[in-house]
Formats: sequence, structure tokens, C-alpha cells
Amino acid sequence: MSDHLNFYINGAWVAPAESRPFDVINPATEEPCARISLGSAKDVDSAVAAAKAAFPSFSRTTREERVALLEAILAAYKKRYDDVAKAISMEMGAPITLSTKAQAATGVGHLMQMIKVLKEFQFEEMRGTTLLAKEPVGVCGFITPWNWPINQIVCKVAPALAAGCTMVLKPSEIAPLNAILFAEVMHDAGVPKGVFNLVNGDGPTVGQALSSHPDVDMVSFTGSTRAGVQVAKAAADTVKRVHQELGGKSANIVLPDADLEKAINGGVRGVMQNSGQSCNAPTRLFVQKGQHDAAAAIAKKAAESLKVGDPTVPETALGPVVSELQYNKIQRLIEAGIAEGATLVTGGPGRPEGVNRGYYVRPTVFANVRNDMTIAREEIFGPVLSILPYETEEQAVTMANDTPYGLAAYVQSGSAESARRVAGQLRAGNVHLNGAAMDMSAPFGGFKQSGNGREFGEWGLDEFLELKAVLGVKAA
Repeated sequence: MSDHLNFYINGAWVAPAESRPFDVINPATEEPCARISLGSAKDVDSAVAAAKAAFPSFSRTTREERVALLEAILAAYKKRYDDVAKAISMEMGAPITLSTKAQAATGVGHLMQMIKVLKEFQFEEMRGTTLLAKEPVGVCGFITPWNWPINQIVCKVAPALAAGCTMVLKPSEIAPLNAILFAEVMHDAGVPKGVFNLVNGDGPTVGQALSSHPDVDMVSFTGSTRAGVQVAKAAADTVKRVHQELGGKSANIVLPDADLEKAINGGVRGVMQNSGQSCNAPTRLFVQKGQHDAAAAIAKKAAESLKVGDPTVPETALGPVVSELQYNKIQRLIEAGIAEGATLVTGGPGRPEGVNRGYYVRPTVFANVRNDMTIAREEIFGPVLSILPYETEEQAVTMANDTPYGLAAYVQSGSAESARRVAGQLRAGNVHLNGAAMDMSAPFGGFKQSGNGREFGEWGLDEFLELKAVLGVKAA
């Protein structure tokens, strides 16, 4: 077990203001794999002060200087790529193949995309005699989750740097090791002192202090809707900008003309990947009533084909969920599905057969689910798929939109025209047609209680910029 008890503040690793050691648990073994420190408001004060002091000079750096800095970070990140993948697999349970090919890869993807965007971005525009200038928002506080940890760190840090902002990061205390590695990457890349700072800690202490801090100009949060509400309330007194990417309960509508086998297999993979711990997972599968039983049979076969087990084994498809708390929540919701009358197609309560330790959940499929059932309303954040029958396309769209969330949606159809027609009616920030993958150049974010603002690409950069009008720049 390794110790990582210091915080990265003002370009150096420094001891916390008070000693509060915290064990990081490997969810595959239920044993500690590392120790970190939980910070305090005093640590946040130090980190914010460093970011505030660094802002005047860093905010005036040129585009070319910031491009060069991002390129140096990308090069340093690639050198630690395998370390990041292994850390994520160990601390949150992602299978090593997923961690290597997807989790760690998102860091490279966001850095490359932001370098491209920054080279072409228009920070100034003339409108008559008025100059419209986009300037960095200031000191930013980042609160990031454990499920796709490096993805959510880099998709905030990269655009903030591109804009000329300085920052303080509070990663999830459940999966903090990848963030510590990223701080080492930032240091090795030569990021100026105070521009990037890291304080580990929990939400009620460090998250609260960061969100409410008077010298933080913007807070960007990714996590549950419940926690997002608390962040927004804490930020309100200082009228800072709040960006949030929150929960989801994404609908996947399979139209009758779709290739049923392909659509259902893809839907199952989309839910089960990362052990269901993705905010945009297509967890509500809508199938025309006449195809419901066939869809359930396909889903059963697909779910049962997935290898659950040791995340260090390359063939493993599903590792454990992240924690005992998460495991217990998923078990409670699976039990609710059974109690409320949904048809259990496969999976169910308890660990997979032959597994006696680790937070492993059986890949679970429910059929004949109603949209008012608990498993159709609550974000489970586990490998649980709900199949809901519909009679008409209009009914499918109505049920899909009948949720407080609106992060993502999915449509499967043999007709591009039909898929686009349905997509246009769905209240979601991203709609994927016929298995389309994520696009890091497209805006990512949600409607309704899935948050506000957008990440990725030029839209992510815009979130960290204030718009200034300078009037009378030249004679009319």
C-alpha cells in the first residue's frame, strides 16, 4: 500500500494543514490499496490563494504559449499513460482493457482536441465600432467524480488552461490516485506555479469550501444531481458561475424497423460497460410491444455472455462497482425491481456465482418494466437494464421524456429519417443514432436535472470565458 498524503499547491507537494489519513479501497479485494489525506478549508484557502496569485500573469499569456503548454502536458501524459490506466483499474475497478483503451485514452483525446480548438479559436471579434473580447473567467474550482475520473479531470483542466484560467481540483476521494498522477504530469510539463493545484478531500468539507470560496470565480462539478444541488447552493452567496454535469436515466428507443439483434446487443453493451457506472448509459430500453419478448431473449443472452471478474485479467468485461456503498444501493434497487413486479430476465441480487469477495454485481436485465417503477425512475449506476414495452412511437417518445433527467438518449432505426425525427423530439443534450460513438468535438451536457453548460471542444472552452464589449474602438 502506498501513501500519497500531500497536496499539490503552488507548484510543490505540501503537507495538509491537519492530519486526516484516508484509505483508498480496491473494490476487487475490499482491501486498502493506498492512503491519501482528506483536506480542510485551510488547505482550500492555500490552494485558492496560489491560483489567485497566478491568475494575473497566466491570464495574459499568448495563445501560442498556451498551445505549447498543452502540447507539453500531452507529451508528459503519454509517458505516464500506463500508470494512469493501472491506477484507475485498481482504485475504481475498471477492467484493465477498458481502463487502457477507454478510461486513460480520454485524457489524450481531450488534450488533442483542445490543442486543435485553441489554435483556431476566435477570442476577439469586431462588430462595427465595438470589440467583443472573450477573456478568462478567473480562478476555477473543479469537483470531479470516480466513475470516469481522468476523463472528467482533463475535460475541465484542458479548456480552463486554454482560456487562461487558474484552478484548484478536488477529485473524488474514492478514486484519487489518477488525479495525483495527473498533478505529477502537470508538474513535469512545466505548468507555472499556482496555475494548477490539487487538494484531496470529501464533498462536505473540501467541496463545500471550494464551492463557497469568495475568491473562486467559477465552479465546475460532475456528479450526482443531489450533490450538484448542494454545490449550487454553496456557490450562490458569491454569485459565481456554476457549471454542472449531473445524473442521467437515458432512454434507448428501438423503432420497429431496426435490426433488433444489433440494437439490443449494442444497448446491453452500452449499459454494462464500466459496470453500469456511466451517467449517459442507455439504461431504459424501449421496444415495440410485439418485439418485447424477442428483445428480452436477446438481452439475456448478451448479458450472460459478459465475463465478470478480476479487473486485472484482460478478458474481463465487468469488474466490481466502486464501493460497498454503491454495491448496497444497486442491490436495494434490484430488489425493488423484483418487488414491484418487473420480470427478472437474468442476474438479480447478490454476487455472481463463485465470487465471495469484491463489490461485484450480476449483469441484470429486467423486462416488462413500467415507467413508474423505481428501476425506471432512479439512476441505478450499476449493470442493470430495464426493458419497457411501447405501442406507438408517440408513446415511446412521451415515456422517454418522462424523467427529470436529460443527459443522453439513443435511437435505433433502419431509416435515418425516422431516427432523426425521433431524435428531434427527445429532451436530451446528446442523442446517439444507431450506435454512434461519443464525439469529443461535440458539446456534452444535459437538459433538465442533468445539469447546465457544456463540455468538450469549443463549447467547453467557451464555458471558461467571460464576454467583454469594448465600445468605440475605431471611428464609425
